[in-house]
Amino acid sequence: MARLNLLEETRYEKLPVTVYSDQTTASVAVAGRIATLIRKKQAAQQPAVLGLATGVTPIRVYAELVRLHREEGLSFSNVITFNLDEYYPMKPDAAQSYVTFMNENLFDHIDIDRKNIHIPNGTLAADDVAAFCLEYERQIEELGGLDLQILGIGRTGHIGFNEPGSAPNSGTRLVTLDDLTRSDASRDFGGKEKVPAKAITMGIGTIFKAREIILMAWSAKKAPIIRKAVEGEISSEVPATYLQLSDNVEFVLDFNAASELTRFDTPWLVKDCVWTNILKKKAVIWLSNEVNKPILKLTEEDYNNHGMAQLAVEQGPVYQINIDIFNQVQHTITGWPGGKPGADDSQRPERAEPARKRSIVFSPHPDDDVISMGGTFIRLVDQGHDVHVAYQTSGNTAVWDDDVLRFVEFAIDFKDSVGEDSTKMKGIYEDMRNFIASKQPNQIDTPEIRNVKGFIRKTEAISGARYAGVPDSNIHFQALPFYETGKTKKNSVGEEDIRLTMELLQSIKPHQVFTAGDFADPHGTHVVCFNIIIESLRRLRQTEDWVNDCWVWMYRGAWQEFPTHEIEMAVPLSPAEVIRKRNAIFKHQSQKDLPVFPGDDAREFWVRAEDRNRETAQSYDKLGMAEYAAMEAFVRYHF
Repeated sequence: MARLNLLEETRYEKLPVTVYSDQTTASVAVAGRIATLIRKKQAAQQPAVLGLATGVTPIRVYAELVRLHREEGLSFSNVITFNLDEYYPMKPDAAQSYVTFMNENLFDHIDIDRKNIHIPNGTLAADDVAAFCLEYERQIEELGGLDLQILGIGRTGHIGFNEPGSAPNSGTRLVTLDDLTRSDASRDFGGKEKVPAKAITMGIGTIFKAREIILMAWSAKKAPIIRKAVEGEISSEVPATYLQLSDNVEFVLDFNAASELTRFDTPWLVKDCVWTNILKKKAVIWLSNEVNKPILKLTEEDYNNHGMAQLAVEQGPVYQINIDIFNQVQHTITGWPGGKPGADDSQRPERAEPARKRSIVFSPHPDDDVISMGGTFIRLVDQGHDVHVAYQTSGNTAVWDDDVLRFVEFAIDFKDSVGEDSTKMKGIYEDMRNFIASKQPNQIDTPEIRNVKGFIRKTEAISGARYAGVPDSNIHFQALPFYETGKTKKNSVGEEDIRLTMELLQSIKPHQVFTAGDFADPHGTHVVCFNIIIESLRRLRQTEDWVNDCWVWMYRGAWQEFPTHEIEMAVPLSPAEVIRKRNAIFKHQSQKDLPVFPGDDAREFWVRAEDRNRETAQSYDKLGMAEYAAMEAFVRYHF
């Protein structure tokens, strides 16, 4: 019976999927399977032939393999490896090369014989690539094929660098990278234009010959492409769908990467559900959108025809369910994000008292405050609350080099205009020009350049906060140490990051904390900054009573919005407030037009923000709520 239930739940899935609670647990499990294979082959005195992947996804797998080697004696003496791919052209000692990646994350820490390591050669002359690819295939075949191939998946659906359009029988070859793939790699190279346009990759046909294939994916960022790969039709537009044809494949996912699979996203379509309030709210909103009707016009027939008959039977009549959910959604809407003084707050998202709250907006980068919640920020000030803003990092990696020269030139001219000696500054300026002229991709800037980039973002942030009405005394720059590496790769969070945050919170004792709640990228600055705030509040809760009255509200940025069923506070913006928010964003001139790290969205940040806020308002309107120009959305964090 349990097996029947599982088949019912997974009937939309066209290949085996194993879901773990988090990526660490999943990575340890995959590493354990690799270790078992290696030991089995050792016992038979045979080589273990592994196909290896690079990128963020397998890092924790490699870390666990290193731990097994150091602490449990796992030997790699019989292991032969073939890496999936390498950028072309690419020097093996470059920071972005997969040779460097594999050495740093695995090979330098285990007892593998170096002659057993095979990675595509990114230094070959163009005329030699085809012959190299044939030899790569021959070496794999000579060993009897790959025992185990591990894979990640790109947002285009690529496996290895087999981009959309790749053939299912393709072999190792030189390919052209998709624009989205290059955008995703841009942070590693210091800009998309510096990412190689080509790569050498093992082919889908080569991957298929492996006796076992494990594709891993972590984080909600991968959820949309995972759904296409697992539940979609086989198509060259999503190369990972070819894996549906293999009898030897398994997808290993964390819960976030699996979150858009039918059994997790809309479970009522595949099984009976325990109808918690949040699931009921999600289902009714989904049904409203599915049949294109306001909530209050949904009928019993709509419920029955869309997998929600169980809900109608257990909690009906359906009109009563409709009214309940309609009221819940309506009660999230408020024009008083700090609470409405003297009003009944039993159906409002925020408390009425104290009438004048101390609020702090934490901004991971110097522009997240106005991009993400600029309208609410301004309204809190307008409504008389004591509003603070804390910029957690300098954001100094996201400024163009030529902006640095422009600002230093201005400073030199200013010194000259007031009769000050600018000789020393001119020397620094010449050093900057020489450094920038010979700068390599992602090379760490000099301290002087990093400082100027930080100054640029600091002055823009001050300008934006002042425009919102915040007094200078309430503008705080933390420059948290974890960020100040000079690299795009940041340090781990340390005690100093938490201490600085605790001290700021203690000095303000806020009733409200607003923080970024973007968790799609588990390695992004937003989630790191969020964790610092939460850990700081957890510690303060043990000794300080005011923390028990401090509510934490999460916002999202230019990249995504909370699903409607999760929103707990929706702040409507008038057309005039939309313009005020836009003007606050415009104060961040270094991020306008073409930011250093734009992601795969060609729109400017202010356009993304306005579109997102308008779409949130439209989603409420479609559900039958009042029609607003725009809305900013928040979810409360509960300890």
